[in-house]
Amino acid sequence: MVAIVVSRFNGVITERLLDGAARVLEENGIEFDVHYVEGSFEIPQMIKKLMDSGNYEGFIAIGCIIKGETDHNDHIARAVSYGIMKLSIETGIPITFGVLTVDSLEQALNRAGGKFGNKGEEAAKALLPLIRMG
Repeated sequence: MVAIVVSRFNGVITERLLDGAARVLEENGIEFDVHYVEGSFEIPQMIKKLMDSGNYEGFIAIGCIIKGETDHNDHIARAVSYGIMKLSIETGIPITFGVLTVDSLEQALNRAGGKFGNKGEEAAKALLPLIRMG
């Protein structure tokens, strides 16, 4: 069983990423649950809670951090990236990264099913060999 943890913030993007990830898991016969958090900052916290349940063999993190007028996005992106990597390394449970860190809504749309593919789909594809290794 896999858990997909999805940020509600920038939902027009994250729902597209979720759709891509879910499609890959379904096509490969992988059961999954979807858990929502308010923003990308909360993704590592939710993953840790779900890890503690012992019900999941892998995780997909989905979010979208778009640059604003300040450098707030840089702090959020670093914290999310570090939190996810730390959890994965310390526990040995795979977590793949479907969190976009972009400069504009246009860039996000291009990576959520647009001309650069769907990064949620790519995160799910990256998880498959990790969970099959056991």
